[in-house]
Amino acid sequence: MVRSLVLLLLLWRSAASQTRAIVYTTAESTSFRLTPTDTLMFKPTEPTSEGKVYVFADPRRTFQPFIGIGGALTDAAAETFAKLPAARQDELITAYYSTVPGIGYTLGRTNIHSCDFSSESYTYVTEGDKDLTSFSIAHDLRYRIPLIKRAMAASGNQLKLFASPWSPPAYMKDNNDMLHGGHLRPEYAHAWALYFAKFIASYRKEGVPVWGITIQNEPMATQKWESCVFQAADERDFLKHHLGPVMAQQGLLGNVNIIVWDHNRDLIIQRALAIFDDSAATKYAWGIGFHWYEDWSGGQQMYGNVALVSRLYPDKHILFTEGTPASFDSTAYGRWSLGEAYGRSMINDFNSGAEGWTDWNILLDERGGPNHVGNFCFAPIHADTRTGKLIYTNSYYYIGHFSKFIRPGARRMLASPSRSMLLSTAFVNQDGTVAVVVMNPTARGGPYSLVVGAASVEISSPPHSIQTVVFNGR
Repeated sequence: MVRSLVLLLLLWRSAASQTRAIVYTTAESTSFRLTPTDTLMFKPTEPTSEGKVYVFADPRRTFQPFIGIGGALTDAAAETFAKLPAARQDELITAYYSTVPGIGYTLGRTNIHSCDFSSESYTYVTEGDKDLTSFSIAHDLRYRIPLIKRAMAASGNQLKLFASPWSPPAYMKDNNDMLHGGHLRPEYAHAWALYFAKFIASYRKEGVPVWGITIQNEPMATQKWESCVFQAADERDFLKHHLGPVMAQQGLLGNVNIIVWDHNRDLIIQRALAIFDDSAATKYAWGIGFHWYEDWSGGQQMYGNVALVSRLYPDKHILFTEGTPASFDSTAYGRWSLGEAYGRSMINDFNSGAEGWTDWNILLDERGGPNHVGNFCFAPIHADTRTGKLIYTNSYYYIGHFSKFIRPGARRMLASPSRSMLLSTAFVNQDGTVAVVVMNPTARGGPYSLVVGAASVEISSPPHSIQTVVFNGR
């Protein structure tokens, strides 16, 4: 028996010595941008020490599946894209949707008619058309659908596209305005549900399958742009009495996933309780989406609320549906905190149970638009439409540390740092490769030991950096 254990140990040591880890690094005050900075060999782990920093990972301990990572294909992104020279268009599509040399996006979000990131307010029907006989997506055929098709093709047709409305048409609302909040008039609830179905059918006819829909973008916000307020009971009742039945009648339910909430983490618990505890509503709901803007008033991002939804409703899916880090400032393309906002949120959201993560606009112009109400913001890549130049912020690279190496079908696995200076998450892909993401948001660098079972590698973490460690976990 003892000889057998010794033999197994010797065999394991031999196998461990042949397992290599490739470290990819993005770091402030360096040229590292998703750069392979080390190739290291796993070695048998030494006894742990209180004075060392560790990240413990275990591919045998797995959690939720992984859907993908991506960004929003809005009117603003599409209009800006159309202004680029052909070579820069090709570069942008490759940068986002190819895995080599790009970062492999597989999720996309788009708007159902106009949102703030459109050049104007518009709908797909003429004003007052309750029967929707005038419904047409002709507006989207000029810029938006061609961009979506380019993204689909570059992703190998792996792109999962979901769509969100910012507001019903003005005549369907009690304030007779697509902007400034208001509410859906009860007498138009069925027509509004049919509007979703017509959108999905129209996009499919143009060769763009819609994987999912959210019921209302930011349903608790009254904005100066397109917006509409749905209290929890309003959204629940619209889903169970109108949208769900219409989707079922149209043969769309099951092929198109309905996502509720689509707003911040702060009120996600109330919305989940209201909808998922109602048997007539929950049967139509695939899952719940959320944003990150609850900390704009100076508070903390409430990751624990997402984790609580995951524990309460393990049969429901959780998807991050929108985030952008700051109001636009053309002098701040190099601001390191832009990328760190993504890294911090993505690690915590995945560790809280999110299955996918969707950035806001994939591309904006040199003003942080176009935007018809002046609500300009950052994107991972900006285009200077005056020169045709693409400007990459470090957000692009931070997102890429996840999307490039964690592929659809992966499962989150155990990953835990021993010191608060580090944040970490990890996934094991279907092919057995493991991606461990380790972020250091502090000004202090130093070594850490990545421990996987009885093997480990020693890695140096630069200040203000993010690293992805890739190795074969089988």
